[in-house]
Formats: sequence, structure tokens, C-alpha cells
Amino acid sequence: MNRALIVNVLRFIVLVFLQVFLLKNISIYNLSIPYPYILIILLLPFETNNFILFLLSFAVGLTIDAFYDSPGLHAAACVLLAFVRIIFINLTVHKDGFDNEPEPSLSLMGIRWFFTYVLVLTFAHHFFLFTLESFSFSRLPYTLGRLFFSWIFTVFLILLSGLLFFRSKDRK
Repeated sequence: MNRALIVNVLRFIVLVFLQVFLLKNISIYNLSIPYPYILIILLLPFETNNFILFLLSFAVGLTIDAFYDSPGLHAAACVLLAFVRIIFINLTVHKDGFDNEPEPSLSLMGIRWFFTYVLVLTFAHHFFLFTLESFSFSRLPYTLGRLFFSWIFTVFLILLSGLLFFRSKDRK
């Protein structure tokens, strides 16, 4: 079996398990809810086929929806996340660099690129998720507060996990 496939399957199992059994119950005044399960999509290799990326994103979101009893909210947000990921990578990463950097990780791409990548994609995911969840202008201040605090909390957890698994030997 391919090493990347095994790593991604293990990442899926661990992150879904953490999201469902630990982080689902962590919420600060129902205002900040972390969703680091999106790392499954963020850390997929660059050369992942777009159709496979959308299919995997939908499957990840549907898995989370099954445990959160949300009717397709996470699935829709994850598919949008895959779309924004494709656009971001096409705009920021040169096609020639795919051989040198197989996946978007902190140790391979550098702190500035990875931080921007996580900020933009997490914001897109959270904005769509919370907007779709509230689906009302009357709750706009509350929705924006949830968006901001959840976005910061999720980015913090993702960067913390990136630093925990940082391998300096991979850097150029």
C-alpha cells in the first residue's frame, strides 16, 4: 500500500475521532467551537485529482454531519473548502513545485505560506458553515461572533498540531 494513503486514512480516523468524541463537547459559551477536522482536506497531497478531492471532502463532511445531526451543513462547507483549496493552491503554488513539495504542510511549505493557507481556507469553511447554519440576517451579530471566535480557535489548534508534527529536516 502507498504510504500517503495510509497516512491520510489514519489522519481521517484520528481527526474524526477527536472531533466527534472530544471537541464536539468543547465550546466556549456556545460561541467558539473548534473544527480541526478540516485538516483532513487541507493536508491532502497537491496532486490529488479534483474529482477525488471533492468526493473525499463530501465524505468527510457527511461523516461529521452523521455525528452532529446536521443535515448536510458540514458536507456543503467541506465541498466549498475543497473548491477554495484548489483556487488558493493554483494561485500560490507553482506547478513545477509539486515534485519538491508533495503536500501542503508547515515543514515543507514554510510558516508564512502555511499560516496564510490555513487562515484563508478555515475562514471560507467557517463563514459558509455558520452562515448556512443561521440562515438569517436577524442573528447576524451572533453569527459573526461565532465565526470569528471559532475561526481563531480552529486556526490555533491547526497551527499547534502543525508545530507538534514539524520536521525541520524536511525544510529546504
